[in-house]
Amino acid sequence: MAEADLDVVIRSMAKKQIKGLTDAAKKRHGRLMGLAAKAKDKETKARYKHIAKNTLLLAGAAVRRLQVTAENAADSYARSIRKAVEEAPAKPVPVKPAKKPVKKQKN
Repeated sequence: MAEADLDVVIRSMAKKQIKGLTDAAKKRHGRLMGLAAKAKDKETKARYKHIAKNTLLLAGAAVRRLQVTAENAADSYARSIRKAVEEAPAKPVPVKPAKKPVKKQKN
């Protein structure tokens, strides 16, 4: 990978992290809802449901922040690379010295 597009790598890594975070939040939500279903009294049941609901809300907020941060980082990197390429000095054309005519020697 001589020319790796790191902005693409940044976005793909963020996508994996977002997927992992979402999966973990869903598992925790499911576990809490299971505990709510097994709860003996209304107060405990309501508390578990409230925690499960907040888990999804907070995970969603974290996912959005992570996504925005990754997009900003990837865009910033791409912009800086484009700017560096534009500002790079063009390679100077090598100037060939003019050939001097060879003088013939008299014998």
